[in-house]
Amino acid sequence: MKYLVSVYTEGVNAKVALLEKEKESVKVLRVLSLSVSAPGAAGSNDFMLDLETPAAESDLSFDELENIAESESESGDVSDISRLNSILSGIKLSQVQFMPVVSEPTANYHFSEIPAEANKKKLLQAIISDIYDSKGVKVTPDMLGYTEFDEKTILSVFLEGDIPAVSLINRLANFNKRRYLKIPAIKPAELSLAYYVAKNGNFFPEDNTLIIYIGRETSKLIFLEGNKLKHIGATLDVGVSNLHTYDVYFSKILLEMENGGISKLDNIILCGEDRSENLILSFYGTFPEANVSEMKFEDIDISELSEEDQKELALYSIPISAGIEYFDELDKKHKGVNILPRYIQENQKFLQFGWHSYALMPLLFGATFFFTFEILSNMQKINELDLEINRLNQKQIQNQALIAEITPLQNRINSFDATQAILDSATVDAGIWSENLSAISDFMERRRNFWISKFENPNPGDIIIYGFSLSRSVLTEFARNYPAAVVKSINSETIREKTAFSYIINLKINEKQSSVQ
Repeated sequence: MKYLVSVYTEGVNAKVALLEKEKESVKVLRVLSLSVSAPGAAGSNDFMLDLETPAAESDLSFDELENIAESESESGDVSDISRLNSILSGIKLSQVQFMPVVSEPTANYHFSEIPAEANKKKLLQAIISDIYDSKGVKVTPDMLGYTEFDEKTILSVFLEGDIPAVSLINRLANFNKRRYLKIPAIKPAELSLAYYVAKNGNFFPEDNTLIIYIGRETSKLIFLEGNKLKHIGATLDVGVSNLHTYDVYFSKILLEMENGGISKLDNIILCGEDRSENLILSFYGTFPEANVSEMKFEDIDISELSEEDQKELALYSIPISAGIEYFDELDKKHKGVNILPRYIQENQKFLQFGWHSYALMPLLFGATFFFTFEILSNMQKINELDLEINRLNQKQIQNQALIAEITPLQNRINSFDATQAILDSATVDAGIWSENLSAISDFMERRRNFWISKFENPNPGDIIIYGFSLSRSVLTEFARNYPAAVVKSINSETIREKTAFSYIINLKINEKQSSVQ
């Protein structure tokens, strides 16, 4: 579903049509006729976007647009802008495109006897040179459109000066606090009318047809031969506001027929402000053989319009014809003339660049590529390092598990060493004890009168023995076997009516001992 607002201006008058394209059908939803004050007129607080000023030099902001909209609401023509805005009721602005329709003096037609070429740039330059040579007007390629008139002739249309319809659309954008509205193309009024009539007219190849559009202040004469454009007459400075007699039309028509090499008229189609019965009868009187009729729109849906608008639909023939031609171009059914100046295209760009910005674009692309490559490379390295960290973490966990298993074994080993040292120490002491006990046992076996009753070990290396002996000399003999031995006491006691000696001897067994004899 596509919405198109086609806007045609003639002086201070504007004709607007809202069209909807859905699949193969075109529907006219609303039409509007209004008058608007000229931009900058006295008493008008109107504002126009300076589209020719680059965006970088413009200080326009949304706050200013709001102030402009507020100031415009106090002006006399705000009601007309409000009426124009009302045609969009219930439709989002983002879904709508706006198409200006131009005619003289903004649009100028030129016929060049230049054969069509495949190279469009060369053809454009040839047309521009021909316009300058014949009319002395310098035209830029973006202000020029062309189409093939016949095999040897190119019909071109170029724009001059301000475009009133564009100014009106910009004022509507300001009213809605927008920087711009979408403008896809600019159509010439005469060619759009000629296309629509030729498309829907059942004309014989030799039929000559006149399309006459009567406006408020001007009128247009367009001639067809069969279903092809034959001649575009000069715009007449007469309309419903300044017309006193229809004879002016007839004289101008006869003059243009002579200029276009047209001998007779078979069909006359009326559209615009005046389609009265008196006008039709006057044409019948001057061209009795011609079929005079009002322009009809039988191939489009007008059911959404009121009965009054349906009856007056020929009043909006130019904006409707231009809209239908534009839709046919989108569907590749027709190739017409579309003119869209560069400053309008630049103004509609989301990002507006100067020439230096475009020069920097390769650098920006290169920088973007470089940083993107570096980021991706670093991300790859980061991923590799993350994998290595995960691997080392797993290794650390495994090592900690091994350490947990080794620690008890290490403790057991350490305790074994301590046990071994104790056992080694005990073994040494056990050997000393064993050696000395063996010696004492041998001495006691040889001397039957020597007994031991108790052993004490107060200090390492010291053995204190307590006992009895029947002979004092035996004690002395026993002590001699231990050079470091100390006899601490010898007492005489009576045991079973016999004299015995109790003794206490300290043996120093750590010192080197001699064998007990």
